[in-house]
Amino acid sequence: MPFSFINTVASWILKKRHHQIELFLQYPIEVQQEVLQNLLQTAKNTEVGKEYGFNEIDNYTDFVERIPLRKYEDIEPLITRTRNGEQNVFWPTPINWFAKSSGTTNAKSKFIPVSQESLDDCHLNAGTDMLGLYVYGNEEAALFTGKGLILGGSSDVYKNSLSNFGDLSAIIIENLPFWAEYGSALKQETALMRDWETKLDAIVNETIGENITSISGVPSWMLVLLNRVLEVTGKSNILEVWPNLEVYFHGGVNFNPYRAQYHKLIPKKSFKYFEVYNASEGFFAIQDRNHSYDLLLMLDYGIFYEFIPMDAFDGTNSKAIPLSEVKKNKNYAMVITTNGGLWRYIIGDTVKFTSLYPFRIRITGRTKHFINVFGEELIIENAEEALKHACLKTKSAVLEYTVAPIFMKGKSKGAHEWMVEFSKQPKDLDYFTELLDNALKALNSDYEAKRYIDITLKRPQINIARKGLFYDWLKLKGKLGGQHKVPRLSNDRDFMDDLLKMN
Repeated sequence: MPFSFINTVASWILKKRHHQIELFLQYPIEVQQEVLQNLLQTAKNTEVGKEYGFNEIDNYTDFVERIPLRKYEDIEPLITRTRNGEQNVFWPTPINWFAKSSGTTNAKSKFIPVSQESLDDCHLNAGTDMLGLYVYGNEEAALFTGKGLILGGSSDVYKNSLSNFGDLSAIIIENLPFWAEYGSALKQETALMRDWETKLDAIVNETIGENITSISGVPSWMLVLLNRVLEVTGKSNILEVWPNLEVYFHGGVNFNPYRAQYHKLIPKKSFKYFEVYNASEGFFAIQDRNHSYDLLLMLDYGIFYEFIPMDAFDGTNSKAIPLSEVKKNKNYAMVITTNGGLWRYIIGDTVKFTSLYPFRIRITGRTKHFINVFGEELIIENAEEALKHACLKTKSAVLEYTVAPIFMKGKSKGAHEWMVEFSKQPKDLDYFTELLDNALKALNSDYEAKRYIDITLKRPQINIARKGLFYDWLKLKGKLGGQHKVPRLSNDRDFMDDLLKMN
């Protein structure tokens, strides 16, 4: 079957879906109300549904009054029961898959339930919409004249064989429809390989001779792959290997630190970058316009959205508002109720609306301090616990500290750079660094994955701050006393570069 014909048919099918998207663009609040009622009706006979009387909830006010806001620690016991084989706990259809993501204060990893409905109606539907929105906005697109390279994670099986878990990307690859596999440049066994280095070489070998028209994946991992392609082929840029490459679909981390490097690797003015906002808990938003940083909130994936104004955020004691009450350019923590059985779940991400009707957003950060430049999702609790462990082992004491990323440059890997002011210095800084690094690996599975054989993140770099450095820095900023604190974790280098100059 000629690829030109496939491209024409596929483009026509994807454009048809755009008429359904126009429905929620025109009636967003009504669509969200319908989503909420469908979720409540579907799950009314589950354990959670009976506990909170889902069958008696008629409107949003009832919904808020009956069901409390929740974070992962609150629902972890229910998830553990389901992982051990119990069903109909928080969702009526069998849940056999769990998306593993970075942990919380109490656990190294989170296991997010993935129902068949959330796979079909949310994640897989979103993958189709991602392509459709791109094709709809680019009439000249020849996406399906070649193949797509999707860079995902590996898949593992839970020990008691009652449920499967793995990276969300691996779960999706395991469940792709046949037509999607036809358009993939990778064999499924290659896409799901566990060992990253072996997988990297296998991907390069399978794809360098293919006609690749699109690439998809997290920027930090994709950068490693593209540099390996150039290393193996001896070419100077990616277009010399894949001349018909036209779009990169990316998400997972802030793209801005990588933008210049991608422009160098793919020197093509007409090349498109399309961002998506997906997570283990759901697929939320897709860029729907060329050269835009705004993402269209997708309202018909079986996810009901609520938002907590960050200026009044108080965890599960917060007051959430529905989509109908949000305002532009205000920072909100996002709350989701999903067809995977998450009820009023505080996901931890913060967003702001750049437009209303249609509702478009930008991701602004997290409800906690964090670093997520390379997909490591390192939270402040991880950093504090790791420092405590390293100090205990080396009989040292930390007065102040801050952490910033060292961004990838060319073929060099990224890292975390620490500035630490000790009240009692360790005798061996190298040993202290080793202890800190190993503790972070033990506390956070995503950090551990990025540190594996230095494939994305190198060992942390620790600078010893002179006495009074952080005091002097705060004084210079006019932030002595009161509620002003040293920022612990940052996704840029502004604080670190200032401190290095003053040290």
